[in-house]
Amino acid sequence: MKTSLLTLAAALLLGITRTLGHGGVELGPNGGRIVEFSKNETMHGEVTLTNGQFHVSILDKDMKPVAVTEQSLVVTGGDRAKPEKPKVEVQGGRFVFSALKGDDYLLVLQFRENPASKAITARIEFDAAICSACKNPEWLCKCSSEKEGKKSDTHDHKDAEKHDHEKKK
Repeated sequence: MKTSLLTLAAALLLGITRTLGHGGVELGPNGGRIVEFSKNETMHGEVTLTNGQFHVSILDKDMKPVAVTEQSLVVTGGDRAKPEKPKVEVQGGRFVFSALKGDDYLLVLQFRENPASKAITARIEFDAAICSACKNPEWLCKCSSEKEGKKSDTHDHKDAEKHDHEKKK
């Protein structure tokens, strides 16, 4: 009984690890990365990067644009030892903030639908390295190289193997 419970737990963890690992990210109508800004999938954000500026468009459950009115977005990212909080502005009906220094860092987006609502947190592992399979930046990689039996340039380990995603550049 104890062995079967451990086996079940290991299988679930492996499934979660594969889901959260490289590949298979959802892309939006403008080719950006989709993040969830609600608990029930009624509000999304589409994150794109143009000329050193991140753009976050708000989308409804049907992936149609939503006007930015009383919504707010706070962004934290960069080096975990010394995180940065770039200034977020509203331009052209979407949130805009400058890209941080570096080619590989975590972005934490805290979205509020209105000032009284609780913040919904979304995370993106920004990685500007190019995926060898689909030729997109890793943070926008839509392929699933593990399914295809290929290894990406940045994921040259077994799925369940302990590893560190810090790249030696």
